[in-house]
Amino acid sequence: MGEKSKSGGCFGWFIAFVILALVVGAIVFTVKKKIGHSHSDKPLPVPGPPGAIDQKYSSALKTAMQFFDIQKSGKLTDNKISWRGDSALKDGSQANLDLSKGMYDAGDHMKFGFPMAFTATVLSWAILEYGDQMDAVGQLEPAKESLKWITDYLINAHPSPNVLYIQVGDPSADHKCWDRPESMTEPRPLTQINASSPGSDVAAETAAAMASASLVFKKSDSTYSSSLLKHAKELFTFADKNRGLYSESIPGVATYYNSTGYGDELLWAASWLYHATDDDSYLKYVTGQNGEDYAQWGSPTWFSWDNKLAGTQVLLSRLSFFEAKDLSSSYGSGLQNYRKSAEAVMCGLLPDSPTATESRTKKGLIWVSQWNALQHPVASAFLAAIYSDYMLTSQTPKLKCDSSSYSPLDLREFAKSQADYVLGKNPMHMSFLVGYGDKFPQYVHHRGASIPTDAKTGCKDGFKWLDSTDPNPNVATGGLVGGPFLNETYIDSRNNSMQAEPSTYNSAVIVGLLSSLVTTSSIAQSLK
Repeated sequence: MGEKSKSGGCFGWFIAFVILALVVGAIVFTVKKKIGHSHSDKPLPVPGPPGAIDQKYSSALKTAMQFFDIQKSGKLTDNKISWRGDSALKDGSQANLDLSKGMYDAGDHMKFGFPMAFTATVLSWAILEYGDQMDAVGQLEPAKESLKWITDYLINAHPSPNVLYIQVGDPSADHKCWDRPESMTEPRPLTQINASSPGSDVAAETAAAMASASLVFKKSDSTYSSSLLKHAKELFTFADKNRGLYSESIPGVATYYNSTGYGDELLWAASWLYHATDDDSYLKYVTGQNGEDYAQWGSPTWFSWDNKLAGTQVLLSRLSFFEAKDLSSSYGSGLQNYRKSAEAVMCGLLPDSPTATESRTKKGLIWVSQWNALQHPVASAFLAAIYSDYMLTSQTPKLKCDSSSYSPLDLREFAKSQADYVLGKNPMHMSFLVGYGDKFPQYVHHRGASIPTDAKTGCKDGFKWLDSTDPNPNVATGGLVGGPFLNETYIDSRNNSMQAEPSTYNSAVIVGLLSSLVTTSSIAQSLK
C-alpha cells in the first residue's frame, strides 16, 4: 500500500508538472505568434552558398522542367520525351523565315508570341536569381537550353527593326482539330506587328525576354548574348516609338491573349534593359514621366502574362536594396516609389498582414481567376521568394505593413504555402503538377498527351481521343494545370480546359518558385 501511495503521489506531481509545462508552452507560443518577428530589428544571417537540398522541392523542380521539352516545336535534338517528335518544321517558310522552334502555348499547337516571350523573361529571371540553386540539383543547363529554344525563335521572329512576328497558326482553325503536333495538317499562317500595325505590349515583352536572356548567356556565349541585346534595344525602340495595343491592331488575337495595356511592358522592358546595359537612360525612362503615367505606384497588382507591374516593382527594388548609394542622388525618389509599391504587394500577400488580400481560398491559396487559377498564386509566391531573398541578402530585418512588421522568413513561409498547396497540401489531396506525387490529373487537356503515338488520326477524327473516358496514354509530365475552383474542387476532365489545361507560362513561374525553395543561398547583388 505504501509503495502504491508513493508512486501515485509522484505520478500526480508528474501530471501536474506536465500540465503546467503545457500551459506555459501555450502561453509562450501564443505570445510568440502574436508578436511574430515584428519587434526584431536584428537582421537574419545571410545565407551562404547553396545549403541542404529540400528533396520535395528538388523532385518537383525536376518534374516541372520536363514540360518545356514536351512543348518544344521544331526538329528535336536530344529528345527526352518518348512520345514527342519533330513538328512544325515549315513554320515561317512563307516569309522565308525559320520559325520552327519556340514552344506550343498550352494543350494546342499555337505559338502565341506574347505569353511565350513572358515565359522566356520569367525563366531568365529565375536563372539569374537562382541559377546556383538550380545547378545544385542539376537543372541549370536544362533551364538554359529550354530558354535558348525560345530565344532562338524570337530572334528569327524579328527579321528587321520594326517587324516582329507574334503568332504562328490560326487559332480558330487550330482549335477545330484534335491531333498530334507531329501529324498536324492545319494551316500555319503568320501574324506580324509593324509600324503601321503596332503592338507595344508584345514588342516590349519580347524586348524584356531578349534583354534578360542576354544576361543569362553573357558569360557562356558572349556573341549570342550581344545578338539578344541588339534585338532587345531595337524592339524597345520600336515599342516605344510606335505605341499601341497589339490586340487593337490585330483584333483577332483578343479572343485568346487580349492585352489590357502596354505601359507595364514598356516599364518592364526598360528595367531589364537597364540591368543588361547599365545605360542610365533606361532608368530615367522608368523613374520619369513614363513611371508617372504607367507605374501605378502604391497600387498593388497581380503579376501575370498580361500585367508586369508587380514584377517590375520587385525587379527595380533590387536596385534600392543593393545599389541605392550609387543611384539615390539621381533616381532615389523614383526608385523608392517602386520599392514602396513592391512592399504593398508583399503586404497584400502575407496572410496575417493588416492589408492582406481577401482573394484567397479557405485553405489559403491566392485565388484571382477561375481560368488558369494557379497562375496568380504561383507567380505571387515567386515574387515573394525573390523579395524575401533581397531582404535577407541586404540584411533588411523587417517589412512594415501598416502597424505590423514581418521578416523575410514570413515571406518565404507564404511562398512555401503556395508551393505546398500546388504539390498536394490541399483539400483534394492531389498535386496539380502533372507527374508529381501519388495523385495528379489523369485527363489533362493536351492533344499530344491524349493521343497514342501509333494512332492514325487526322484533324477531325482525333476528337475521339478528346472524348475518350480513358486516362491520357501519355503523361504531360511537369505541366501545371489550371487548378482549383474557389470552393477548392477540381474536375479531372479533358473537356474541362478551364481547370485541366497546362500552359508553358505556368511552367515558367512554377520553375521559378521551386528553384527559390530547393535550397537556400544568398542572392547575387548584381545581375550583370
